[in-house]
Amino acid sequence: SLFSRTPYDHYDMGWVNSYRQGFNFQCPHGEVLVAIRSYFSEQEGSDRLWSFECQSTPEGLGEPSDCWWDDINRAGMEWTSTCTRNGLVAGVQSKYFESVLDREWQFYCCYYKRRCPYSCMKTTDVPEHYREEGELVVPNYGYFIRGAQTTFSGVLRDRQWKYILCRMTDFDCDFENL
Repeated sequence: SLFSRTPYDHYDMGWVNSYRQGFNFQCPHGEVLVAIRSYFSEQEGSDRLWSFECQSTPEGLGEPSDCWWDDINRAGMEWTSTCTRNGLVAGVQSKYFESVLDREWQFYCCYYKRRCPYSCMKTTDVPEHYREEGELVVPNYGYFIRGAQTTFSGVLRDRQWKYILCRMTDFDCDFENL
């Protein structure tokens, strides 16, 4: 398991937020999200610290021709969100709500010409159990994050994520909103 090693010092992880704080994280142009880490604290409003890593997309994909903030996913709800217009996740913004001890989430998506997703899969739950440290690192053989499906525990006030990963065609395909 990811967590059998010595717990890392969670103060030195390049977190993008403080507990209960909103954040807005965007990869540099031409890069997409490849790693997501989080650390839970019950004392700090049942919230998580978050850190993200980006990486340039393979040359075959070309430059993103358009990027946008996708739909807002409400706090306290279970939701599934995939980038519209075949987009890839290149950023995240989030706002904390004290009333539900949870966050709303929005993905920043980028569209790569006429490339289409295929061979999509969902990861197992991240974290494996509520309130554990969470870590997703995209396997580097051509998979990209397109979104997530989440569950929310009203009792433990924490969220588990199954990330939606897809490959992208290396040829033009008819444009479809998947």
